[in-house]
Amino acid sequence: MKVTVERAQLLKSLGHVHRVVERRNTIPVLSNVLMKADGASLRLKATDLDIEVVETLPAEVATAGGTTVPAHMIYDIVRKLPDGSQIQLEMIGDKGTLAVKAGRSRFTLQTIPESDFPDIAAGDMSHSFQLPAGHLKRLIDKTQFAISTEETRYYLNGIFLHVVEKGGQSLIRAVATDGHRLAQVEFEAPAGAAGMPGVIVPRKTVAEVQRLADTPDASVTVELSTAKVRFRFGETVLTSKLIDGTFPDYARVIPLANDKILTVEKGEFAAAVDRVSTVSSERGRAVKLSAGDGKLTLSVTNPDSGSATEELEVSYEADGIDIGFNSRYLLDITSQIDGDTIELKLADPGSPTLIHDPAGPGALYVLMPMRV
Repeated sequence: MKVTVERAQLLKSLGHVHRVVERRNTIPVLSNVLMKADGASLRLKATDLDIEVVETLPAEVATAGGTTVPAHMIYDIVRKLPDGSQIQLEMIGDKGTLAVKAGRSRFTLQTIPESDFPDIAAGDMSHSFQLPAGHLKRLIDKTQFAISTEETRYYLNGIFLHVVEKGGQSLIRAVATDGHRLAQVEFEAPAGAAGMPGVIVPRKTVAEVQRLADTPDASVTVELSTAKVRFRFGETVLTSKLIDGTFPDYARVIPLANDKILTVEKGEFAAAVDRVSTVSSERGRAVKLSAGDGKLTLSVTNPDSGSATEELEVSYEADGIDIGFNSRYLLDITSQIDGDTIELKLADPGSPTLIHDPAGPGALYVLMPMRV
């Protein structure tokens, strides 16, 4: 293999693929990125056996061929080379090494044969549809924070992507929950999504897709089956295994009869929660909300460090209520609100609260209360 590529293009492509490679691997080849030169392009591939990312970039190919080299090392080398460099990659004889040359810089890297590199992308996909990258990013951005990190409840370690029928309209919906809070976002389902199986996209895959969906107007092709999902972003293709589990019946925790409506200015509310939570305990982070007579009082009492209160003007006409929440969870949800106001629909101190974004139709959040 002998190939010449432009530094900026190689750096961008390696940036996309090297992130899926774990820093520590018991299988040596999984620490490597596959480089395959053919025609007028160089193809890069990396995998952790659950996710595979493939990217193709233009190149001057003198000799076709392929090999694998340490992913993080080649990325660091290219990152440190001067802007505008032309980088030459060449296999050296039978030594099994790859020479990397740019200007006066020379590197020689140990390789593992291309034949040892695994392929997880094989298999047919039952459904395929296209949607703008901006829509896909919104699905992820608005729900990702609620993904559970508890490994024992592995079926909550991702975003549940599925199609629902609502008011005669077909909607694609993303849901994530960790048992304490729930985030749900939906919009009109694209052509081809009808009848797709409900799938749980793993947390790591979600993070990679979020990074790749950086051009809102670009079109993304999504292909999926009951076992795998594939996202095509132009020359970048990410294929991932899905979480093999059943997502819980989340609709049961979304309250329908919460009739105490509290509307508050988002910025003021977030700042007040942040301020009073300064004295809360690290473990509980509890903040009490006391609503009544057009006012909301936020208070925190920590026997070890002190107390704090703050009062806000709000729109609230129902009976008075005292309810406690984890302040960090409140702030996480508040940061997802697009508009200037946030609407909390309350029932009683022991029931889940429904949080709406008046300016962001199709998004809703549920937060479980705490004892305070």
